[in-house]
Amino acid sequence: MENLYLIVGLGNPGREYAATRHNAGFLVMDRLAGRWRTGWTAEKKHSCRLARVERDGSRWLLCQPLTYMNASGETVGPLKAYYQVPLRKLLVVVDDADLPLGEIRLRPRGSSGGHHGLESIEQHLGSREYPRLRIGIGRRTDGMREIRDYVLARFDPAEVKLLEKVLLRACEQVECWLNDGIDKAMNRYNGAIPE
Repeated sequence: MENLYLIVGLGNPGREYAATRHNAGFLVMDRLAGRWRTGWTAEKKHSCRLARVERDGSRWLLCQPLTYMNASGETVGPLKAYYQVPLRKLLVVVDDADLPLGEIRLRPRGSSGGHHGLESIEQHLGSREYPRLRIGIGRRTDGMREIRDYVLARFDPAEVKLLEKVLLRACEQVECWLNDGIDKAMNRYNGAIPE
């Protein structure tokens, strides 16, 4: 479909995962749906929630896969094929423990960086050539490499104010990507959010 964009936020479904660090992608999708005044519908065929927007001759689809993070590609691959979305019009929003909280980074392509959700998408698309917006969530401060418990934990109360700034900036970057292209969106918004 001409002028159709697919924006996918990664996360885990269920109340126990809501507002956890690993669900940063879901949080951005919820904020965008609110900004764009659109609601979510369940799409059983593709195991996801979708929100639809039509603006200025373009259609934007927001997606939250319900397959759990490590199987995100099971939704993204078939959904991209069903709507015939070119890779350059697919954007994946994902948490990144290698970026500090307060930093975001949009790229036109790249590796999974060890993120299992991106690995699953790459496997199902057969490509790394799609834009991704990484939302920094930081790492454990105790020096331990194992981060499973950390990413599945909720943001600390002290982090929430900065998180809200991050989510706002990520939404603005997605809108810039849609309206002005990836180069402007990267130049204008990549990096640390000023305190």
